[in-house]
Amino acid sequence: MTSRPAPPRTAGLALALALISVAVAHAGPRLPAPTDTAALEFFGVRAGARLAELAARVRPRGGQLRCKQATADPRVTECRGTLKDPRLGGRVELWASAVDSAAGIITLSGPVATEQLAYWRRDVERRYGRVDARSQGNQWMMQWVRQGRMLRLTWRVDGSRKTASVSLVDGHILDRWGRGRNHSDNKTR
Repeated sequence: MTSRPAPPRTAGLALALALISVAVAHAGPRLPAPTDTAALEFFGVRAGARLAELAARVRPRGGQLRCKQATADPRVTECRGTLKDPRLGGRVELWASAVDSAAGIITLSGPVATEQLAYWRRDVERRYGRVDARSQGNQWMMQWVRQGRMLRLTWRVDGSRKTASVSLVDGHILDRWGRGRNHSDNKTR
């Protein structure tokens, strides 16, 4: 029995797989894959959450979500609340800007102790992978972007006082709102 040469498509696939396996073998140690790649959440609060979902997250942590409709655009609701850091117990302020009851921007912030900031950073890096911290003066920032959503951890050190915030942004919600605003602006002209 004589062996036939592999058809060109199969030979090309075999060569590609061989090259990939060599590249992976020489890439060095691999970091564990992040457990979550798209939802982008912090303290169980996710980018794009509905207001009812945010209220349900705030209540068990000793807080209340207070909302007011924006005067400039009736589709926009501004909400504020407080909750406790689930691990370290410090109070965290929550601010959300929602369009048609879906949060486009959520910010969780407050004064933090050194160990609290370290916990926040480790928690986010464990979930979404490591990124470089960037500084501007006494402010530092780390940012993760996944499928049109962003999580940004920012902290500032003023002497012995540290303030940190986590911003969750859902670009899809903001884009829809922007398109809707542009459409209504064109109708009034």
